[in-house]
Amino acid sequence: MSQDRLIYLPLGGAGEVGMNCYVYGYGPRDKERLIIVDLGVTFPDMDGSPGVDLIIPDIAWLEARKERIDAVFITHGHEDHVGAVGHTFKQLGAPIYARAFTANIARRKLEEHGVAANALTVVAAWPEQVEVGPFKVAFLPISHSIPESSGLCIDTPAGRIIHTGDFKLDEMPLVGEPWDPILWAEIAKPGVKALICDSTNIFSMNSGRSESTLGDNITKLVASAKQMVIATTFASNVARVKTLADAGRRAGRSICLMGRAMNKMIEASLETGVLTDFPPVISPEDALDVPRGNLMLLVTGSQGERRAASAQLANGKYRGHKLKDGDLFLFSSKTIPGNERGVIKIVNQLSEIGVDVVDDDSGTYHVSGHANRPDLEVMHNLIKPQILIPMHGEHRHLRAHSKLGVEKGLASVVAVNGMVVNLSGNAPTIDEFVETGRTYIDGSVQVGSLDGVVRDRIRMALNGHIVITIIMDDDGPLGDPWCEIKGLAETGDSRVGFVEVLEEDLSQFLMRASKKTLGDDKKLEDELRRVARHTARAEIGKKPEVTVVISRLT
Repeated sequence: MSQDRLIYLPLGGAGEVGMNCYVYGYGPRDKERLIIVDLGVTFPDMDGSPGVDLIIPDIAWLEARKERIDAVFITHGHEDHVGAVGHTFKQLGAPIYARAFTANIARRKLEEHGVAANALTVVAAWPEQVEVGPFKVAFLPISHSIPESSGLCIDTPAGRIIHTGDFKLDEMPLVGEPWDPILWAEIAKPGVKALICDSTNIFSMNSGRSESTLGDNITKLVASAKQMVIATTFASNVARVKTLADAGRRAGRSICLMGRAMNKMIEASLETGVLTDFPPVISPEDALDVPRGNLMLLVTGSQGERRAASAQLANGKYRGHKLKDGDLFLFSSKTIPGNERGVIKIVNQLSEIGVDVVDDDSGTYHVSGHANRPDLEVMHNLIKPQILIPMHGEHRHLRAHSKLGVEKGLASVVAVNGMVVNLSGNAPTIDEFVETGRTYIDGSVQVGSLDGVVRDRIRMALNGHIVITIIMDDDGPLGDPWCEIKGLAETGDSRVGFVEVLEEDLSQFLMRASKKTLGDDKKLEDELRRVARHTARAEIGKKPEVTVVISRLT
């Protein structure tokens, strides 16, 4: 009996939505050859990760085994699947494989980090296969909300694995390849050991709708508008951007794209041929000369991003354009859980201007890019896997998806980030757990989630900051200490300046302090910090962070 094992290990995207990173391995235990599927990012928030630019998976486990990594495969061009390729390449060094459109996006990210273009290889769809180590991997076209999305067919000595990637069953997606059940049935015919399957919309009980159902509704809405129309959607949803642009042109409006991401996506789509035509567009500068009733802006920022075009317009003006009472603003998108606060802020700002906001509560102007529960059942029945492993979703999504599989007679297990799943037997087992987590892209450096940088930043944001400076000579303090405060009230309960009260209390302490304390910088620092916090608690009810600077004259 073979001692080799086939493993699946999620390092991101299982137990959360975003930051996708999945590892497959085959070989003797702890000597498996490895491939990585997707290297994505997630985005920070001011509550949990203030000041952070991006969040990527913790790849320490992979970096320690880099000599065993044969390849990285990227399923599609969404940021939560491709956004970390540039940030991680120098640590991992493995060759990257992707289809043409996704490769166009990935290559730009690699170039930003000084990585040569030959690190990435463009691969055609099935039946072309890439042979790396014990694996044969092929890209399987499937519909999603970005062009040229793919699942993966991963052949191993222990059996065939189907990794769906993000998908929906759309036979008329307008841009990109349609869902092809005949192809997927052919792939499944030899037998499938394990289906690793998208779980995002497991709680949506109706079958998913096609992108092609939206055009008429959007056209009628745009045609009915009296003044300027502004529409926002995911920049990567090229089919939707085109649907919006076509609707604007049919209504006799000039089209203007606003936002770097949207322009880049349309450019990449045209360069790689996934988009063969797009209505003529004008620059933001030329759009200033177009009458408002003849203009449609397509803008980034559907998720409330603070620096995107939507937020800038809601704040007042962007690229010379200013919204006015009676304009129409369409959100042709679904708000991702966690982004509600930013979106609602923009909607309220637009309302204050007098802009009419249309969102997608009714489902009239947006369709999801993920398979709903009935669609997942179609995939299960078509592939007929021995094992079902849910991925891409919060724990509640994974658990509900696993229960659905078990009800249909499939062996299944809920596997979240860090769980090593053994797929070698007739049913999946959790063999071990690896330490996993997040890495913060903070400015130009990578910071570990346990390094304390973000934790300290949060503590300063919550508690405020005091800096105490004191000059010492051999006889003791040279003058009184002085304080600076940040993020704290200037006046406390004594109705006197808080800094004055602090400096007085610290001076009183120094007058009473022993020579032993005054001569020991560590003891002196600790005592000054204790006094400052005691005063702050009494005066303003806070326990701030305190930095003590002691200068000694020599």
